[in-house]
Amino acid sequence: MKTMTEQITKKSIKKSAADRAKANADKQRRFRERQKDAGKKLVRGYVSPEAKACYDEIRDKTGWTDSEAMSNAMRLMYAAYKCGQIKLLNEWLRKNNR
Repeated sequence: MKTMTEQITKKSIKKSAADRAKANADKQRRFRERQKDAGKKLVRGYVSPEAKACYDEIRDKTGWTDSEAMSNAMRLMYAAYKCGQIKLLNEWLRKNNR
């Protein structure tokens, strides 16, 4: 037979877990609203309007899907890193307002 204390403890544990889940959901909702208010859009992470325009241009010119664009972007960054060309890539992006 369960004691009164055990029953109260189990209820408070369940309630606190539910409260934590709700608090986390509210925190995530507020974060998404702040990002949206800042003019950012969710594309596997929040990006600025300039970055979104660049992303759209890449997809238009290449015909790549979202997955292909992300995969190829990672490959390009890794190749630039392995060849010691990250600085050159960043300079090109800045020079071309990207």
